[in-house]
Amino acid sequence: MKLIVYIFLTVATLAAFWQVNYCDFINYDDNTYVTENNNIQKGLTLDGIRWAMTTGYESYWHPLTWMSHMLDIQLFGLNPRGHHLTNLLFHTANTLLLFFVLSRMTRALWQSAFVAALFALHPLHVESVAWVAERKDVLSAFFWMLTMAAYVHYAERPGLRRYLTVLLLFLFGLMAKPMVITLPFVLLLLDYWPLRRTEKIISLLREKIPLFALAALSGVVTFANQQDVGAMMTVGALPLPARISNAFVSYAAYIWKMLWPDNLAFFYPHSAQLQFWQTAGAVLIFMAITFMTVRAAARFRYLIVGWLWYVGTLVPVIGIIQVGGQARADRYTYIPLIGLFIMVAWAVPAILKKWRYRAKALIAASTAVLSCLFIATWTQVGYWEDNFTLYGHAIKVMDNNYHAHYNRGIAFCNLGSYREAIEDFDRAIEIGPSQVDPYMNRGVAFAAIGNLEKAIEDFVRALRINPEYTLAYFNRGIAYAALGNQQEAIKDYDKAIETDPNNAFAYTERGNAYAALGAQEQAIRNYDKAIEIHPGDALAYFNRAVSYKRLGNSSKTNEDLTAAARLGHKAARDILRDQTIGMLSTP
Repeated sequence: MKLIVYIFLTVATLAAFWQVNYCDFINYDDNTYVTENNNIQKGLTLDGIRWAMTTGYESYWHPLTWMSHMLDIQLFGLNPRGHHLTNLLFHTANTLLLFFVLSRMTRALWQSAFVAALFALHPLHVESVAWVAERKDVLSAFFWMLTMAAYVHYAERPGLRRYLTVLLLFLFGLMAKPMVITLPFVLLLLDYWPLRRTEKIISLLREKIPLFALAALSGVVTFANQQDVGAMMTVGALPLPARISNAFVSYAAYIWKMLWPDNLAFFYPHSAQLQFWQTAGAVLIFMAITFMTVRAAARFRYLIVGWLWYVGTLVPVIGIIQVGGQARADRYTYIPLIGLFIMVAWAVPAILKKWRYRAKALIAASTAVLSCLFIATWTQVGYWEDNFTLYGHAIKVMDNNYHAHYNRGIAFCNLGSYREAIEDFDRAIEIGPSQVDPYMNRGVAFAAIGNLEKAIEDFVRALRINPEYTLAYFNRGIAYAALGNQQEAIKDYDKAIETDPNNAFAYTERGNAYAALGAQEQAIRNYDKAIEIHPGDALAYFNRAVSYKRLGNSSKTNEDLTAAARLGHKAARDILRDQTIGMLSTP
C-alpha cells in the first residue's frame, strides 16, 4: 500500500507543477542569483566553491544554494527549463520524504499520506517551486526532511554515529537557508508527539545543545550579513508596534490562505496602517487557538505539536525583525504549513470517529480537497510563465504593488518598449515616491526615446534622494554628452568615479568627453584607467585607438585596434581587414 502512496504523490506533484518546465527566468532575484551573477555563470568550479563558502552576497550565507545553481549552469546553461526542473524534483523529493518520516513516526498511513499530499499540492507552495531564486526553500527543506528522518532513526536507537548524522544534515540545511534554525525546536516537539520521548526532559534538551548552538551561530551570521547590506528595515521606517501588529495579522492571513488560497501574489506590500479591528481580530484568533490546543494537549498531543510547529517555524520570517519590504510571502509557509496540515489530518478523523459513514466521508472530502488544490496550483504555476504574466497578475491582485510595477517596467525596458516602461515607472513612483530606482530607470527610458531633458530631470530627482547614486551621475553624464554639453558630462563622470572608483565605464565615457573636446592626452589617460580596471573593454581599446590616431601615433593605433578586434569589436575588425585606418571617427 505504501508503494501506491509513493507513486500517487510523485505523479500528482509532477503533474500539478509540470508547467514550470515552460516558465522563464524572472527579473526579480533570478538575475542576481543566476542570469547576471558572474560567479554562478562559470559553473561549478573550485573558485566558485570558494566564493560560495565565503560570501554573504544577497544577505545570506547559503553556500549549498549557490553551488546548486552553479551545478545547474554546468548541466543546463541558461536554459530555464533545467533550473525549474531541479526545483520541481526537490519539491517532489521533499513530499516523499515527509510521507516517509510521518508514516514511520506515527504508523498512521492515511493521515501521513494526506499531510504529504497537502504539502505537495497546496498553491501557497508554488512560489517556492516556480521561482528559480527560491532554490534555497526547496533545498533547505530537503535537508530538513533528511534531518528529521535521521533523527527518527537516532531516536529508535540512540548512538554517536546516528547523532552525528543528524548534526551533519542539519548543518547542510543551514548552508542552504538559515530559516532551518527552527528545526531543533521542531525535534523537541516530535519528542512530545509522536515519538513520546518525554520521560527525561533534561536529557532531551541536553542532546539538542549542539543543534541549538549551530542554529545560534547561523542566526548571528545571517543578522550580520543583512545589516551589512542594509536588508533590514529600520525601526523608523516600520516601528516595532506596527511589526508586532503585522506579525499577528500574518499568522491569521496564512491560515486563511491555507483554507482559501485565492488572490496569491509574488509580493504583498505593507498596508499603510492596519486597522485596529484587524489586529485585534488576529490576536483573538491566535490566543483562542493557542488556548484550545493547550487545553487539549493531554488527550490530543498532535494539536499542540501542529500549532507550535506552525507558530515556531514562522518566527524567523514573521516580521518582528523586518527584512525587505514585504508584509508576508507565500514562500514563508513552505515548512510552517506542515504543522497545520498535521492538525487537520489527525483532528478530522478523530472528530468523525463515531460516525457511521466516516470512511466514505473522509475519502470523498479528501478527494475533493486535493482536486481543488491541484487545479489551484496548476493555475498559480501558470502565472509564473514570464515577467509580464507574473507582474500583471500581481497588479490585478493589488494595484498598489510597487515591486510589480517597477519590475514590469524593467522588463518593458529590456524589450525596448520604453513608453510602456515609463507608464509602469510612473505608477511605481506614485506608490513609492521616496524610492530612487524608478526615477533613475524612467530617466533611462526617456533617454532611449530621445527625450534627454526629461531624462536629466529624473536623474536629478534620483540624486536628490540619494546623492551617492553612481548610476544616476553616470547616466546624466551620458545625457549631457548627447546634448553636446561635454563640460557638464565630465563633472558627472567625476562624481560617478568619486562614488565608485572602479567604474571602468565612467572612465571610458569621460575619455570620450575629453576626446570630443580635443583633449586627446586626457582622453587616453582615462582609457588607460578603464582598461586597467576592465581589460576586456573592447570599446576603451577602440576609442583609445581613435585618440592615438588623432595624435599621429600609428603604432599605438594599430596595437589598440588589434586588441579591440580580438575582444570582438566589429568596427575594429572591419578596419583591420580593409586597412582603412582613415575610417576612424569620433567616439
